[in-house]
Amino acid sequence: MLKRTILIENKFSITAKNNQLVLKSEIKESTIPIEDIGFLVLDHNEIYLSIPAVNLLVENNTSIIICGKNHLPNGMLLNLNSHHIQQEIFKNQIEASIPLKKQLWQQTIIEKIKNQGQLLEKITKSKQNTFVFLASKVLSGDSSNMEGVAAQQYWKHFPQPNLQFDGIKRERYGDYPNNFLNYGYAILRAATARALSGSGLLNTLGIHHKSKYNAFALADDIMEPFRPIVDEKVYEIMQRFDEQDLNTVIKAELLQILTRTVYFKDEKSPLMIALQKTASSLQQCFTGNRKKIKYPALWSLTDIE
Repeated sequence: MLKRTILIENKFSITAKNNQLVLKSEIKESTIPIEDIGFLVLDHNEIYLSIPAVNLLVENNTSIIICGKNHLPNGMLLNLNSHHIQQEIFKNQIEASIPLKKQLWQQTIIEKIKNQGQLLEKITKSKQNTFVFLASKVLSGDSSNMEGVAAQQYWKHFPQPNLQFDGIKRERYGDYPNNFLNYGYAILRAATARALSGSGLLNTLGIHHKSKYNAFALADDIMEPFRPIVDEKVYEIMQRFDEQDLNTVIKAELLQILTRTVYFKDEKSPLMIALQKTASSLQQCFTGNRKKIKYPALWSLTDIE
């Protein structure tokens, strides 16, 4: 089922009644069935969210995303008991061998590099054989860091719409369009974390990312091949808008990535549903029932041609 994404940017009181989320401001009141909500994005310092509402949202596997003063997502609330064999899944994930994790990371980086090349090919209308070559050279665990080599080439040649030069200086806290990219990546991270949690996986335990300060290491791993979806959306926004600030219109545009269509072998699916399929396949890799993560193609063949 395709879930709704709700963005709250004004002073609201948010409570729950009869399995409905009740949104009340000084001038209006509205209700939304909690079962319809996949993501609740809170971006205002004076939002009140009741604990009963939080519990109902979490039980429904809704991802509650809290934004900081810079209006970028700063934290998430997720369901920690979303699968009927949670303990068994945690055990399989914790006991996964190092060779298995390295193989899964190799698959992930190959997909990421291929997708980066396909996006540049789609935008520039020119062949990107460099990325095909780099993807073919990814070793187990990406021990030769082809991800870094590809990223350098990717951002160096990423087009700047309406400008006479290519290339973006990619920085976490950098200037425009980094603010758009960072917001999109944060939304993608939240969606990935929600899907992994829904499959009973522990977001804290990554297959590659290992920082002791990172509570969403696994989401950071699995979202990597999906990043070009955000990059494409930001490119489209840069073409259509002169705005460089992260305002309500831009945020609404970036939230659309959650319903963007991606393509599996025999079906197409909205991104938020596809992430659930990818998360489920990873869970099966940990149990030994699969050997590869099921990543979708981000574009159809006709999109790239």
